[in-house]
Formats: sequence, C-alpha cells, structure tokens
Amino acid sequence: MSEQPLLQVRDLVTRFHTPRGVVRAVDGVSFDVHAGETVALVGESGSGKSVTAMSVLDMVRRPGRIESGQVLFKGRDLLTLNEPEMREVRGAGIGMIFQDPMSTLNPLMRIRDQIIEGVRGLSRHQARDRAVEVMTQVGIPDPEARLRDYPHAYSGGMRQRVMIAMALANRPDLIIADEPTTALDVTVQAQILDLLATLGRELGTAVVLITHNLGVVARLCDRAMVMYGGRIVERAPVDELFTAPQHPYTAGLLAATPRLDAGRDVRLVPIEGRPPDLIAKSTGCAYAPRCPAAEDRCRTETPLLGPGERAAACLLPGPFTNADAGTDSAPDTRAAGEVSHARLPLAFDSEPLLEVRAISKHFAVRRGWGRNKGSVRAVDDVSLTIAPGETLGLVGESGCGKSTLGKVVLGIHPATSGEVRYDGTTLTKASLRTVRRGVQMVFQDPYSSLDPRMTVGALLREPLQVNDIARGEKADARVAELLELVGLGSEAGSRYPHEFSGGQRQRIAIARALAVDPRVVVCDEPVSALDVSLQAQIVNLLRELQERLGLAYLFIAHDLAVVRHLSHRIAVMYLGRIVEMGPADEITRSPLHPYTASLLSAVPEPDPRVEHTRERIILTGDLPSPLNPPAACRFHGRCPIGPTRFPERSICATTTPPLAEHSPGRTVACHFPGELTIAGTTSTSSRPQEIHA
Repeated sequence: MSEQPLLQVRDLVTRFHTPRGVVRAVDGVSFDVHAGETVALVGESGSGKSVTAMSVLDMVRRPGRIESGQVLFKGRDLLTLNEPEMREVRGAGIGMIFQDPMSTLNPLMRIRDQIIEGVRGLSRHQARDRAVEVMTQVGIPDPEARLRDYPHAYSGGMRQRVMIAMALANRPDLIIADEPTTALDVTVQAQILDLLATLGRELGTAVVLITHNLGVVARLCDRAMVMYGGRIVERAPVDELFTAPQHPYTAGLLAATPRLDAGRDVRLVPIEGRPPDLIAKSTGCAYAPRCPAAEDRCRTETPLLGPGERAAACLLPGPFTNADAGTDSAPDTRAAGEVSHARLPLAFDSEPLLEVRAISKHFAVRRGWGRNKGSVRAVDDVSLTIAPGETLGLVGESGCGKSTLGKVVLGIHPATSGEVRYDGTTLTKASLRTVRRGVQMVFQDPYSSLDPRMTVGALLREPLQVNDIARGEKADARVAELLELVGLGSEAGSRYPHEFSGGQRQRIAIARALAVDPRVVVCDEPVSALDVSLQAQIVNLLRELQERLGLAYLFIAHDLAVVRHLSHRIAVMYLGRIVEMGPADEITRSPLHPYTASLLSAVPEPDPRVEHTRERIILTGDLPSPLNPPAACRFHGRCPIGPTRFPERSICATTTPPLAEHSPGRTVACHFPGELTIAGTTSTSSRPQEIHA
C-alpha cells in the first residue's frame, strides 16, 4: 500500500432540496483509498452509499448538490473541475460499474459500439482491438463475435461482465462498483468477485465496492467502512470488523446475516426500527433509537469518528459479540403451551399436503408467420411433496425453472404433462378456485404485486370479498387481525403501499396471501431484494407464522444461506430438473451432486477466516439454453468432475442419470454422487484454492 492515497475524500456533504425539506444524504464523509486495495462501503438502503459514489464522480443531479468537501484524486480536487475536465477523469481515471446493467446499456447499440464510444486517445481500429482485449479480460468467450451482439443477447452475468469491460476500457486506476452482484445468482456472483479480485492482484486497480452483502465483503475486501444515516460510523480492516465490531450497528448487521453453518434453531436477529429520516434534524447519535445499548447521553451527544485505520463513531464502543446483539438469547415470544416446530425432531410422516407428480411445462417458441422454432423445457418431469407444517426450499440458478414450477403449482401456468394434487384433490380447471384458497403465493417484488391505487385495507379486503369469506364489519375485523399477525398495526390499513418501507410492503404481501387461510404458501424470492435486517425480519416472520398456523412453504430462492435457515428439506433444480433432494442440514453439510457442491462453494460466508481458507468451485460459462438442453446429464458440460475435465467419463454425456435414492431421505441424479464432496470442499491451506470447471 502506497503512502499517498490514490483517492482522498474529505468532509463531503451532499444534500437534496425537496418540498419536504433538505435531505442530508451524505453528511461529512471522509475516507482514503490506496492503489491496488479493495475497500467496501456497507450499510442498509438509504444510508448514503450510492450518493457518496456519485458525489465522488460529481454525478449528483438536481435536486441534489454537493455543498462542501474535497475529493482529491491523485492530489487533484475533482470538485473544482469543470464538466469537460471531469469527463476526462470519468472512465479514464475512475471507472464506474452500475448495479443494473440492462438499464445502463443502450439496447439499440451493439456492445462493440458502446465500448468503443468510451475509449479515449485511440484510433477507431485501436479502440476495436482494445474492446476485444477487455472482453477477453473479463472472460467472455469468442469476444470478436459477441461484440456484434446487442445487450438483450447476453445473460445477466454476461451483461455485468460487459459493464466491467467498459469500466476497464481506459485502464482506470480506480473502479467504483455499485452493488455489482446484488441481482446475480451465487455462481455468477462468484465469477464477478473472482474477476474483481484479479483486477487488484494483477492490474493494480483499486476498487470501491458498495454493497449490503457482508459475505461479499468478507471474500473480496481489504478494508470496510460502515455507513449509517449519511455518515461513516465505523471503519476497520475486514478481519477486525468481523471478529470484533466496535459499533453496535455493525454488530447488528452481522447478527442479521444468515450463515450456511447455522441451522434452523439459530434465530436471526433483525435490527429493530427503521433507518433515520434524513430530513428531520436530530441530536445525538442517529442510531440511538434502534440501539439496544444506548444510554441517555447517546440521545444528546453526537459521537465523532476518530482518526486512524480503526475507528468507530460511538460513545460506548465495543468490541461487540453476537451475544451482545442477542443471537444467543433471542426472546421466546410464544404463548405458554405453544409448540415450536423448529425445536422438535421433524419426521413429517403424515400424508403430503401438496404433491407434484411428473410435472413438465414446455413453452412453444415461434419464429414468425406461425412457424414453430421449438419448445423451451422450463420444467421437465419434476416430482416432489410437501407435508403439513414443512418448508421445502427450491434452489438453483436463474432460468432453471423454479418460478415456473411455482406458477404451475398455483395453476397460473397449466402443466404440459403430469399433475398437481392438493390435499388429495387433483388441480383442474374445475377445482382451481377451491385449490387457490388453500395455496397462495408471495411474489419477489411486493411493490409491483400490490395495487398502488388501493389502500392496504382495501388490498386485504379484496380477497375476502372475492372468495365470500367476510364483508362489512367482519371484513374490517379480519383486516385488523391480519395486520397484527404480520407485525403491523391496524392503523396501517388506511395508508397506501408507497408509504411503507420495502420490508413492510413484503409484510403486507404476506398478509394478503394469508387472508383466505391457506395451508400452503409459495414464496418466490421474497427476500432477495431486501437489506439483511429486513431480510431477517421477513425470515423470522415466516417461521413464526408457520409455527402458529401450521403453514407449509415452497420457498424459492437462490440464496442458499437463507434457504438453509428456513427449510426442513432442500430440492436443487438445474435446467428444468431436480438433481438432488434431502434434509437441509445434510444437503449443506455433504452435497452429493457436483452442482449442489458448486452452489454451496459459491455462497460467500460472512467470515473472512472461512473465506480465506475455503476451497472454491468456480463454474465457467452460463446456464445452457432450455430451448436446446444438453443430452444426458444436463450439467455435464460445466461439471468439475465431468467429461470436460475427465474424458473417460463419457457416460455423463451419453446416459441420463435417474433421480434415485442414495440413502434414506436423500435422492440424487448423478453417475458419481458424493465424489466432489469426498475430494473436499473445504481447505486448511493459507490461501483459497479454486477448481475451475
């Protein structure tokens, strides 16, 4: 690390002038970044992370403005430059990777033209060569051909690689990455993190990573800065931040983060309350209203962030432990005599409540003039069961058919073949209305699934009236009961969805699903877009509702740590088929299918010691197209132990492995089950090892 920082931010203040008042989005932020290091900015949504990044690049637009401070890049204050001078810095000196590549890339321009457009100081021919070079650098196969494609022809992971290629095109000294892996599958996320790590190691590029995923911070970063209420409240080397956090907010974020090695008996501890209103003037510590350790002076004295590499803006600094955050002593709020399913041995010997029997769902793809191009085999011969009170987690990469299967279960998509049975009744058009009262769905994005023109009370009354369950005063009483059930007061019924936070909107969506007294709830990525604290609230709520009401869940997600925390059993899906199924603790402890082992290996754990020593399986390439899936084992082209690496294993490319019982309660579709686990998915060496498929 060089003595002179590459980037120095000093007392940066950015505010937004709105009709409601002045929003103090960034309020006196200072930090340094040295050449070749990776620094994280972490915190909940609304803490000021992204606005800080936009301020560094002087890209804040009205009604916001940078009111004071310095941004020194190589000793030059960027805030004193005019717009033409700043354009020379953006891209050439500091590159930016945005969160959503599809909304950033121009859908009407070829990728080649978008990269060349931003290259400085080269002829067009040289710029084309540079475009090929950076596309190769970020691991996109056949770059010369792919440069001619438009953004829609790329997968999500490949589009994010294009964004990184564009940021690298001018060989910048610093890259600011704003949530670059939030919407990606764990396997693609692992590829992107591996690529960002390579930039610092081989090219000497400094990276400022903005994220709320603490596992990503543990895997990739050297130092971390925790933001809250527009200010940095703690900064430290990553190892020290995770092992001994000095600010209670940092400890709260760690306690709310699910871990693969924690079972269902370990309760997540969300941070109570909401982030501060950045418009309202406050005295004292902004975190005091949510802090379990706050004293009277914390509400009147403002703590300052001291100098040095290790500092915390807290009047009562730690170090804090998980016990201080409450993970070892979470209160049991159940009434006397109420049973906790999570703390009893679960056998689920009763008859299945939901049965999926050999379900297939194919979508016809037509080229034009009615000509059939083929069929997308979204779900292909899938069978599973869910017992009363059980949670079955369904995991896999985007495009594997998880959400389609959930919609087939609800009758939203009619099955191409096979049958769905609920409580002994086969799902047909005639029985669909009755079955839908018993099976409900919670969607990924509550804001798009709730009518913004209706009050919360009207949203909850609607299913009661449509299904002739209650009207008038009875419906009002049921609405109040539902709101109390999901932790919202009855007064919430008079408000509109936009008046609630993301976590509260998801609670409303859950209340709407429970309005008709279902016995099965299909949860389709219900927490993937939430901060860790809101995620912990929703996960805990789902578990509490299951214990109180005996609900069964089909929980669809790609975050295996969350699935592990909530599920009794896990089913792993790849390209339309189930490849492994079994008890959650056994699946995560000793996976049998190499795809399951690859998914588990890709999950970043919020523990730097684990991340620095574990062996990783890096899957290369994207999920094959379901329009033309590989023959035999559909995973064989990406398999770390398959015929790509071991040609003698041609059986994987010629014979389809059946989904067969491997041991009591465990099934797997693999010719060589358990071999990758036997080879070792953990390592005791001082540096992480990688297996590239």
